[in-house]
Amino acid sequence: MLVAAPTGAGKTIVAEFAVFLAMQEVSDKVFYTAPIKALSNQKFNELVEDYGPENVGLLTGDTNINARARIVVMTTEVLRNMLYADSDLLQDLAFVVMDEVHYLADRFRGPVWEEVIIHLPQTARLVSLSATVSNAEEFGDWLQAVRGDTDVIVSEERPVPLQQHVIVRSKLVDLFDSSGLAATNRVNPELVQMARYGGRVLGVREARDVGRRHSKGGRPDMGRMDRADLVRLLDERNLLPAIFFIFSRVGCDAAVQQVLRDGVKLTESWERKEIREIVEDRCRTLMDEDLAVLGYWEWLEGLERGVASHHAGLLPAFKEVVEELFQRKLVKVVFATETLALGINMPARTVVLEKLEKFNGEARVPITPGEYTQLTGRAGRRGIDVEGHSVIQWADGMEPQAVASLASRRSYPLNSSFRPTYNMAVNLIEQFGRDRTREILESSFAQFQADRAVVDLARKVRQQEESLAGYEKAMQDESGQSGDFTEYAQIRREITDLERAGSQNRDRTKAQAEKHQRRLAELRKRLRTHPGHSSPKREELSRWAERWWRLKRQTDGLRQQIATRTGAVAKVFDRVTDVLLEEGYLKLDAEGQIVLTGNGTMLKRIYGERDLLVAESLRRGVWNELDPAAFAALATTLVFEPRREEDPVSERWLPRGPFRASLDKLQDIWARLDDVERDHKLPGSTPPSTGLVIAMHKWARGGPLDQVLRDADLQAGDFVRWSKQTIDLLDQISIVADGRQGRTARQAMDAIRRGIVAYSSVG
Repeated sequence: MLVAAPTGAGKTIVAEFAVFLAMQEVSDKVFYTAPIKALSNQKFNELVEDYGPENVGLLTGDTNINARARIVVMTTEVLRNMLYADSDLLQDLAFVVMDEVHYLADRFRGPVWEEVIIHLPQTARLVSLSATVSNAEEFGDWLQAVRGDTDVIVSEERPVPLQQHVIVRSKLVDLFDSSGLAATNRVNPELVQMARYGGRVLGVREARDVGRRHSKGGRPDMGRMDRADLVRLLDERNLLPAIFFIFSRVGCDAAVQQVLRDGVKLTESWERKEIREIVEDRCRTLMDEDLAVLGYWEWLEGLERGVASHHAGLLPAFKEVVEELFQRKLVKVVFATETLALGINMPARTVVLEKLEKFNGEARVPITPGEYTQLTGRAGRRGIDVEGHSVIQWADGMEPQAVASLASRRSYPLNSSFRPTYNMAVNLIEQFGRDRTREILESSFAQFQADRAVVDLARKVRQQEESLAGYEKAMQDESGQSGDFTEYAQIRREITDLERAGSQNRDRTKAQAEKHQRRLAELRKRLRTHPGHSSPKREELSRWAERWWRLKRQTDGLRQQIATRTGAVAKVFDRVTDVLLEEGYLKLDAEGQIVLTGNGTMLKRIYGERDLLVAESLRRGVWNELDPAAFAALATTLVFEPRREEDPVSERWLPRGPFRASLDKLQDIWARLDDVERDHKLPGSTPPSTGLVIAMHKWARGGPLDQVLRDADLQAGDFVRWSKQTIDLLDQISIVADGRQGRTARQAMDAIRRGIVAYSSVG
């Protein structure tokens, strides 16, 4: 079953019914997968309340609780790894719930969802929960193709209606006309006039005068309401609790400081007392010397006044406290990045969008209708609010119609991001062989979508071929004296192209220029002697020939698209396989079949973006001479991704001893593999990053938190996240590496897992 519906519409009840059905049987099991650990933790706690701790487990990579329970909550990656390892935990699996399945469009982690859907035992029934997407039926058709009979339930009805507003200067204005006299989703005429005249609604004569004054100078400045005043306005209108979405972590923290400086206080004395008790209980295990480094006292002051930020840079423990206090209605205003919109149970009465654009890593781009739907999906608490509210802060340059268009489109398409990886290739080849694996990959949603596109392209090619036949007929000279006019038109076109190229390329050598002129002279002579040149209908026929050539070029382009899309996924798999054969992870056996080598068996158990680089570095003994701290530091170069382009770390600051030689070896291996990949028409990868090396080396040697965060130039939450990813990689290395490398990897894990990293073992 696929259920696609807005946030808060009750999708979860379908998943909970699957859990209920499994628990009615003697031994049936159910896996509940979620895309992020915070969601897994939340769902685990809910299920423990319903079914008791003895029946519920949690597997999130760094947390292993009751793995053999009948209900196990896990991240999707954990389930993928189980499937490839043919884990005995898969026995008696009756249901699998895939929450937030639209994550399969995610560029980095999306392919895992498709791997799981394709490889789950056919005896397991799949319950997929998705946000509203515009092509749910297409996704359902693919599920039907790979999983069997599938029901698709689509709803675009929000359980709590959304009222959409715009804040212009200090006035809250409806985005859409609410008079009931106009068509649905018509822009509010009052807003149109305010946008035109700087936030004022004018009489007819005044509007005419203002319009004349501003006709040469553009629109007047609308002005923006101060954040603290906007919070007070929402409080007066009974529109709290509210989430302000600000697409910047620094911006979120600055917003909290700004409203606190302006004296905003949204809590009563009894609420402040309860807040302090909850915070002290949840954070009691944090070390005193770390509290100041983490900004604990400033954070607590904000919470006691009902204000907080929420973003990936926060310590996971702090984020969990903010979520709990917001759910308890003790915190009234949260300034958050868009990550809050991804399924965490934190609905509000009002959502405020300060801007309708965000930085995507390269440039400021408008948010999409899908992102708008996700963000405003937080507005309106089911069972509490009669309606939810979204508030857009107006800014100069906004067009009312464009804003209304963004806000009225409810859904977005779900597009596959699936691509074969080295780890996937060796796992599937071992289980199924190369030929069967190619067939399996052809059943991916990526290929399903490509094939559907091919159907449309093929239809267009057929239509254009009919038009080409018509043009050919129109090019016929009834006298029969013009010869092949297609050929004549081709000569004319080539002459035109050569003349254009000659005028644009002035840097040719003398020999190149002479060759160019000879070719032109030859074509002009052929043109003059061609029978079509003397036809009385030459220009008329030439026009038809020009249309024919233009359409033929388009049709050839469509045929090329069809050729590249047909079997596109399998072609990438073939290139991946060729790299693995060349590098010795696969080989041909005596019967000519592709099988795994010993190194291929090692690669089977290495998951992640840099699977082949990790395997190759182990194979070449890159880690052999390292102590635990240096081992941990080198591991960070394979997981850390800087948020912006980083300056290379000066070699003088890098750890001394064997580390530098190991780093040089690792970089040489990366460069060689990158060349091999590009030779095989694969995209290659970015070089290992040294941005976290110094901080991780210091942390693994017991260095204090304040120095480590300063060296890393990271917020505590980011450092914890990268530390967990480093631990995950070290854990994989400790399992697959022989002897000293494996032992040192385990020691490196223990060295990192301390302080705030150990405290944040979940989330």
